[in-house]
Amino acid sequence: MKANDVWINDRNFCVRSFLCGIADKKAYFINRLHENLPWESLGKEKYCGKTETGKVYEQPILVVDESGKEWKFRLIRVCLKKSTRDGDKEIFIITNLSKSAAHAKMIADLYRKRWKIETVFQELTEHLNSEINTLGYPPAALFGFCVALVSYMVLSVVKAALSSEYGAERIDNEVSGYYLSDEISGTYRGMIIAIRDEEWEEFRDLSQSQFVTLLKQLARNVKLSRFRKHPRGPKKPVPKRKFDPKHPHVSTARLLESRKKR
Repeated sequence: MKANDVWINDRNFCVRSFLCGIADKKAYFINRLHENLPWESLGKEKYCGKTETGKVYEQPILVVDESGKEWKFRLIRVCLKKSTRDGDKEIFIITNLSKSAAHAKMIADLYRKRWKIETVFQELTEHLNSEINTLGYPPAALFGFCVALVSYMVLSVVKAALSSEYGAERIDNEVSGYYLSDEISGTYRGMIIAIRDEEWEEFRDLSQSQFVTLLKQLARNVKLSRFRKHPRGPKKPVPKRKFDPKHPHVSTARLLESRKKR
């Protein structure tokens, strides 16, 4: 990390030594708060306005690192209009960016955009097979990943054409990238066999505006019901383990160490 870098991370990276280490490098972070991070309030929470996803509040907080050094950070709370897929009605974001550098609403929007990047990698992995286990050689794995990236760009153009006709919100919320990918992969071989090479040449000479007009025309004929998402319900909480004196937990490391002594 270098000075003035800004890192946006999920809550798995909300570790005290890591965040304070970033600040010590004169760099910056926008991090979702992990509930295990110890902090103290330095002032009352203030209302900062609204974003597309909900109301934004902010308060100053204090975090003390392992060496006892004190760090003043900002804690931003976003009260969501819609709960997350995990059932969270609000999210907390911690940052060391100053108010003059980034308003609380800007930070909330920046963190929300991080989810779009994460969704891209999820689609690359699950829908476009960007990580193929049998590709053991690094160049082959990199080539496979790049092919998946190009495929994702093509899929994004398809979604953009659909969004222009049916609205971006409807496409984002209702249309499944998996079913679109499955449709393309399922019909590709037959299409290549049935359509001669020269039939594709006319697309090569189309201008950008002509190509966009054609895509929008084709998008009108798509039956969105064939590609509808099937969102999962909220995650069920993991049941707490009950301690049974008859079957106490035994450390694997301890068992291995005892065998060595024998």
